[in-house]
Amino acid sequence: MKRLCTALLMLCWLCTASAIERSKTIVYINGAKYYIHAVAAGETLYSLAKAYDVSEELITHHNRSAADGLKAGETLKIPVAEQPTNKPEPSERKLNKTFSSHYVVKGETLYGIARIYEIAVQTIIEDNPDIDPTHLSPGQRILIRKKGIGKSNAAESEAQWSAYNERLNSVAPEGEQYYVVQKGDTFYSLARRHGISEEELSTLNNGLQAADLKVGAILRLPQPEEEQTATETTVENPIQEVAASREVEFRALCNCDPLRVSLLLPMSNGRMPNPNYMDFYEGFLLGLDSVRTRYGHSVDLTLYDTKRDTGYLKGLCEQDAAFRMTQLIIGPVYEEELQIIVPLAEQNTIPTPVVSPLAHIEELQSDVLFQMAPDPAKKYDKAQSLLDGKRITFIYGESNDRAFEEELLALLGERPHTKHEYRYVHPSVKLKEDELNPSDLSPILDNEEENLYFILSDNEIEVDRILAALASADTNLRARSLRTPKYSVFGNSRWNRYTNIDRTIFFKNRVVFFTTYHAKRDAEVVADFDRAYIRAFGSLPSLYSYRGYDAAMIFVPAMFNDIEYDMEDRRYEPLKTLYRFKQAAPTANHVNQDWMRVNYNSDFTITIE
Repeated sequence: MKRLCTALLMLCWLCTASAIERSKTIVYINGAKYYIHAVAAGETLYSLAKAYDVSEELITHHNRSAADGLKAGETLKIPVAEQPTNKPEPSERKLNKTFSSHYVVKGETLYGIARIYEIAVQTIIEDNPDIDPTHLSPGQRILIRKKGIGKSNAAESEAQWSAYNERLNSVAPEGEQYYVVQKGDTFYSLARRHGISEEELSTLNNGLQAADLKVGAILRLPQPEEEQTATETTVENPIQEVAASREVEFRALCNCDPLRVSLLLPMSNGRMPNPNYMDFYEGFLLGLDSVRTRYGHSVDLTLYDTKRDTGYLKGLCEQDAAFRMTQLIIGPVYEEELQIIVPLAEQNTIPTPVVSPLAHIEELQSDVLFQMAPDPAKKYDKAQSLLDGKRITFIYGESNDRAFEEELLALLGERPHTKHEYRYVHPSVKLKEDELNPSDLSPILDNEEENLYFILSDNEIEVDRILAALASADTNLRARSLRTPKYSVFGNSRWNRYTNIDRTIFFKNRVVFFTTYHAKRDAEVVADFDRAYIRAFGSLPSLYSYRGYDAAMIFVPAMFNDIEYDMEDRRYEPLKTLYRFKQAAPTANHVNQDWMRVNYNSDFTITIE
């Protein structure tokens, strides 16, 4: 009975072994040839050893996890046992009838050879079973099937080469990965991205040198722990993704490549269109026209109406294949929306820059994120020359901007200042004989010092009255041949939103603003843009139009050059507003550092610093 059971068991083993089909997927790793086998339920080391005609010890030697037992779905690399064959080698005449011969030159890759002949990568691999596709030697002969020439396009070759790379990665040693070199990759950028030196990168890849790096080469690289973690996460929890933000390495495109751009704007809120973001979109379109004319870059633009709907954005990230292929994202506008988009941009094989065109980001931090709005902490960096040696007066109205007051007090520090209360009195009101008119600002001009006035009122009408009262006091004193002091007014950037103030009063009071944006319409470049905008859209541009133009003119050309260096400390000035991006930490946002100091001069000119 015991002998019968043993016989039956042996018969089961033999049946299992004979049922296993050898994998047709073969790769080369460090010069050795391996089958890639996906373990099925019920398979054992014994049955695999029999099927592939190798020892169990050899399988466990190359797959350490297999020693603890096999798991269904596990991927193993099994050495290809050289089988003796009595089949004669084909004659040279027969080979020449079926194949052309290609002799490898230094630096060539199998992918590159496939593109030369427009033949499928897989066809070359099948016809040359004894070559290592990842390591070709100068002078090596590659057979090119004549009937396959001209039958495969670049996309097919790239997909097949990427599939071969994935097969390698399925059996990559722990802590390592295989990587297909892309356009724009350099020895330095690859080494930096993976936290190793250029010498270590060379050693990992059989002494490969920087000068020999070619697009399509498959390299061995370390896989950082944080990168392994990032690949396991999803966009289901944006906050968790933000916490796992990592340092990324951008890659510049080749000048001949088209750029895929996604523009994410709240073009409508429900059923109502949003004119501000239509202006931004129109400005962006004019920017793309200028980019094409000036640089010759080709851009494929897709506009997405976000409608301020975070659910829509989640669906876009998870289900829209075209959006996931985007190479540059402009928008969305709001931080809660960026929290959904940024994790996808970080996880892409080639990280995607994301541009926040208008908002200052409060919490979200990511190495892929660029903020066009300047850093609030830098707002008054150009204000010190205004303060030095000045007599400083705060002018209060009936309703005052307390946030502006706090900013100014922080700016002044220990500098002394005085306060003055302004109250409007209608000219028809008669004051007592000894009563001072609270609308008259002559008293604060009664000194021989240089003066700087801060107007704290947050009411548009009252601001206009205070500015007019200052100019009137100055004019009246001069008319009476009295000496008047030099003065200027430190303006609140919120005044730019006011529509009923006569802007000529700014010149009379030598107002100075610190603002995120200023379009100086008498500048030639702005005037040219205005004319082009009117021709294209039949209306004057708004500040949103200018910012849209700037976004296109800065970031589209940068994708072909400066992005590889994080645009760090580069100066951009499309329409007289300066942008200079800087990063506070390796995984922090790239934030514009420059506020505009706008000076309204008494000779009715405007200067910008």
